[in-house]
Formats: sequence, structure tokens, C-alpha cells
Amino acid sequence: MDSYPRQRARTRGFRLGAPRSFSISPDGERVVFLRSRSGTDASTCLWVLDLTSARETCIADPADLLSDAEALPPEERARRERLREVAAGITDYALDRDGHVAVFALSGTPYVVPLDTSIAPAVIDAPGPVIDPRPDPTGTVCAYVSSHALYVAPIGPGSARRLAPSEAVSASDDGQVTWGLADFIAAEEFDRMRGFWWLTDGSGLLVERCDASPVDRWWIADPAHPEQAPREHRYPSAGSANADLSLWLVLLQDPSTDATSSTVEVMWDHDAFPYLVHVSVPPQGHPLATVLSRDQRTQVILEIDPVSGDTRILREREDPAWVEAAPGTPTRTPDGRLVEVVADRECDTYRLVVDDQPVSPVGLQVEAVIEAGATDVLVVASADPITPSLHRISYAGEVTRVRGTIGEADTYGMVHGRRAAGVLLTSTTTLDSTATTVDVWRGEDHLATIESLAETPLITPRVQVFTVGERHVRTGVIFPADHVPGSRRLPVIMSPYGGPHARMMLAAGLSFGTDQWLADQGYCVIVADGRGTPGRGPAWDRSVRGDLASPALEDQVAALEAVAKLFPRDIDTSRVGIRGWSFGGYLAALAVLRRPDVFHAAVAGAPVTEWRLYDTGYTERYLGLPQEEPENYDRSSLLPLAANLTRPLLIIHGLADDNVVVAHTLHLSSALLAAGRPHAVLPLTGVTHMTPQEVVAENLLRAEVDFFGEALRGGLTPPEA
Repeated sequence: MDSYPRQRARTRGFRLGAPRSFSISPDGERVVFLRSRSGTDASTCLWVLDLTSARETCIADPADLLSDAEALPPEERARRERLREVAAGITDYALDRDGHVAVFALSGTPYVVPLDTSIAPAVIDAPGPVIDPRPDPTGTVCAYVSSHALYVAPIGPGSARRLAPSEAVSASDDGQVTWGLADFIAAEEFDRMRGFWWLTDGSGLLVERCDASPVDRWWIADPAHPEQAPREHRYPSAGSANADLSLWLVLLQDPSTDATSSTVEVMWDHDAFPYLVHVSVPPQGHPLATVLSRDQRTQVILEIDPVSGDTRILREREDPAWVEAAPGTPTRTPDGRLVEVVADRECDTYRLVVDDQPVSPVGLQVEAVIEAGATDVLVVASADPITPSLHRISYAGEVTRVRGTIGEADTYGMVHGRRAAGVLLTSTTTLDSTATTVDVWRGEDHLATIESLAETPLITPRVQVFTVGERHVRTGVIFPADHVPGSRRLPVIMSPYGGPHARMMLAAGLSFGTDQWLADQGYCVIVADGRGTPGRGPAWDRSVRGDLASPALEDQVAALEAVAKLFPRDIDTSRVGIRGWSFGGYLAALAVLRRPDVFHAAVAGAPVTEWRLYDTGYTERYLGLPQEEPENYDRSSLLPLAANLTRPLLIIHGLADDNVVVAHTLHLSSALLAAGRPHAVLPLTGVTHMTPQEVVAENLLRAEVDFFGEALRGGLTPPEA
């Protein structure tokens, strides 16, 4: 019989078969999206939904295009790791301006397929394996990256030609110079996955040049295969050198010829602003680039002349902690006004700002911009961090929440989506369901529902939501499905992430599937989003500046104490475990090292143990430069706490992890051994920061349950009378 861990593993967390990556055609006649053919099929296909007939058609299936197993170029494997992409096949695509053709890469080969005919996908010429193919706005040619260089090829008969300067593929740069690829920090920490952008008329492109040679050379080895050489990995750890980045304007004289009219560098003060955070080419006005200082306290938005490459500063923002760009920003309104999301520290609100004027109200936290329309801006925002949803904010400041399929009385529901050409796509989740419903609307008219082929989980999470403690920490409590209130005291497993840039408490039942399964093994599972997690405003985010340890841990303790008061006859605070991955793994290890009086066992997955070993973009934002603020790193490190370990600790780490490298676990394990502190380490051969492998993903959950069963053993104590 199937089990939840097995089902979760083979469905890649129930993501297989679920529709995603939606695009609405500019004429409002169709929706393009990705979806595999079943909940266990990892090969993603390209689909089109015709909004007139509400008919879905698969227009590109990897099974029809590949005769051999999928083979990816190294750059594509790296891109998927940064995206935490768990599927195979067609994992990305791009449309031309009018939505007539789609371009995608499959096993390194670029393809083009018309959207309004039944013509099969055709191969685009390429010199070798490619990454990130994108058509020009007119649908005439396609640009892509191959062998670290940028190429352009006709969509149709004709040969590809290289656009980037010859140094991009020269032997002298040791392979460290790339054109058209997002650098490591941009992809991992600034959510920028692209490295080139077409101008609106197709006359040229903006192209990132990245020289990674200044970055420290690290090595990722596979100890299970000692005959294989370690893989080189340029990793910019905190306080060390970043890659040298620049942006270039490459103008095409004639896409049908081999000539380029010019290649011009887009100039700014690179010493003052080394990070290229965002580039966009809005339909109106000149292109925009956002650059950031090394300490991330100063941000500048540049306007780029698409002919000369000259720049002028449109806006400069400063923050004593850090400045952060929201997804989808900056952009422009149809009449050319600048749209931003700004941290308004005076009223503790992330606000939508148009031409430097706030238009969203105090208390509504705006998280992302989806589209700037003629009369309003579609954003993701919330007054409650559990329910970030689509809102329409007019330029006069009127706010309307998009309901999607959520009823008016439903408190815990989220709606995300897309909008274009008068068509709105909504993706709805609720706390009491594991399903996601995708609907398409024109005004108030419902046009279609895009079918999900994902499997339904074997279990249904039952989450009770509370706001606890003096800091109003959003907390979820999950009991076993068969638990009778007051009948027995259960051991506790805290299951946090607990750090910046991710939250666990969201109105999506599927997010709590693993927590419910853990609870069903005889535990009360508690999920809490403490200080630093997003959705609560600038002050909440920035309360972790200078100390990633204390606020996060204090809020987990506060959540546990509050739940114990709420359920005094149902939980046993003498048997408390804590588990987590990445920052959550760091927090789990921290808990048993600092507060063994509260936490009695921990499973730390892929933990950061010494922040000097983590990357520049993330770490320096919160802790500063280690050369200037070493005390922040000292107070946040786990290594000086090794001698404090008195509780069972299991550390799990993938040996192929290039984000949180396995050195973190090895350093902590060495410190624990030197202090004479027993602990367990579970190395995962060939596993990166993700764990998509079916057997690994399933058995990790079972290993955690076995560990907690032993560490928190003693049976279930009856409640006091």
C-alpha cells in the first residue's frame, strides 16, 4: 500500500501534473502554460488553453521530440538548482510580443512552435547545447546562450551567429567570463534568473557580462566516486570578492545579416554599486536597471537610452538596514510613470509608489507587482501574512481584493495569478484543502478552469491557526488525525523555517502535508513564523539585522510556550524536538545548542553553521561585512556553541550541495567531536540542496521519525486530572 512519504517523493511534493508558468496572449485569446501529463510524470509539456472553446491542447511533448534520455548543459543544471526545479522536460519558455510563437529548450536544443496552428515544434539552429532561448519581440529571430556566449538565430531557415565579443569564448579567461547568464548571487539571492533582455522593437539586446575570475575557487567532490575529479565552483562567501558584472547594449544592424552596429557598455559606478539586481524593458519608456551597493543600503534605479546606452538616475533609495526590490519592480505604467514598492519606515508598511507618490494604504503590505495597467496596478499584498493575495490598487488609492474562487467568508485563502489583455488568471489555495484551483476570467465572466493532473495527497492537513505571544507570532498547530482533545499528552516537533525570505504559515493546505504526516506518527507539530520572515512589514524584517540567531530562536520558544498554555492537556513540553532544512536546519541545531532546557532533540538538514561560509548577497544583507562587523558573525555562528550539546542531534547534508556546502556540517561535526559531544551525521551522496530523488526524499522522512522516536522515547504520558 502506498504511504504518504512515498507518494510525496514520487510526485515531487505533488508538483508534478500541476499547471504552472502561465502566460496570457496579448490578444486575450489563449493562455500558455506548463504541465506534465500526470501526477507522477516528471516530463513537463507545453500547453495552450483556447479561451473561446475552453479547450486545452498540448503543443510540445518531450516524448515526441526526444529519442534519448534528457541531457542538460551544466549551465541549465545550475539554473534549475537555483530555481529549485524538480521536474524535467520543458521547464521554461518565452513568447514573442504578439504571442504567435513560443520558444523553449529541451535537452539543450532550442525549439520554436506556433501557438495558433497545429504545426509541430521545429529546431532552431545552434552551435551546441543552449540555455534560455528567447524570441525577439517580432518573432523573427531567437537569442540564447551557448558555451558562455550569446547567439542569435533565425526562427526558420538560417544559421546562428555569435553576438558577444570573442573574449566570451576565448581560452585566456579560463571559462569564467559569460555573456547572457545570470550570475550566481543574482540567481540565488536576488531572484534574477535572466542574463539578457530584448529591446521593445527587437533592434538589440541588453546583455549581462559576468567575469567570475575574482571569485574564490571552491570544489564540489563526490566521495562515492573517487575516480571523478572534483567540480570547480566559484563561490563568493561573505566578505570575499564578488564577480565583476557589467551590462552591455548590443544593437543589431539587420537580424538577417552577420553585422552588428555597435556593442556599448551601459555605464554606472561599479565600485559603489557592484550588484545588478534587476533589468526590465517595459513596453513604455526606456529600459530600467536596478543596481545596489555592496552593503545593500543604497539602491539606484537607472534609465538606459536604448540607442546610446547612456544612463541617468531615476531614483535613489537608502535604508539604514538594507533596501530590497520587490518582484516585478521597478516597472512603468502605460503612460510611463515609474512604479516601485518602497519600505515606508515611518508607517512600517511596504507601499506601492507611483512616480514617488504612495498610492497603497498604510497597513497593506505590498509584496510584488504583477501588472501596471491603465487604471490600476495588480499586486500581491496582504494585511495578514498568512493570506498574501492579488489586489487591484487604483492610482487614486482605491483597493480591491481579487477573490478568485474564495468565498467572502473564507478567512484563510490566497489568490495569486496573472493579468493581460483584459483577462485575469487566478490561482486559489485555501488552508482547509490541498488543491489549487486555476481559473480564467474576463471581467466577471468565468471563461475556463485549467485542470490539475496532480495527485491528491493521501492525508488532509488539519491546521489550527493562532496568533501568539507579545509579538503576535503566526503559528500553526497540527495534531494527529485521530487525536481526542485532552486524551493524552503528545511529544512535540517544532517544524520551522524561521528566517528571511521564506514563510511557512500560508493559507495553502498542501504546505502542511508533511507536518500532518509527522503529527499522525504521534506528535503535536508546531509551525511558527518568527521575526525576519516576510509579510509583516519593514520593522519585522529588519529586526534580525546583526543577529540571525537570537530573534529567530526566541520566537520559536515563545510559540511553544504559548501553545503549551493553549493545550495544557495535549502536549508534553518535556519531550520537544525540532526539525528544519537550510535556515530551518540552522535554527534546529541552534535550538539544542542554546536552549537544551526547552528542546530535547533536533534534526538539522543542510544547515548553515558558520555564516562566514555562506554567500555575500544573503549574509552581508543581514550581518554586514565580516571584516567590519565580526561580532555579528560570532553571535550567529554555531561553532562556538559546540561544547554545549547535551541533546541528540542528527545532521543531514547533501554532498553535492553548492549553495550550503557540506563544509558547514563538517566544521560543526569537527567542533562537536573536539568537544567530546556525540552526534550523528547522515551524508547524502550526489544530493544537492534539493532532495528530489524519490528514494532519498521518502527515506529522509522515515529517518527523521525513527530518530525522534528514539530521542523522545518514553511513551505517552496521560494528562493530569
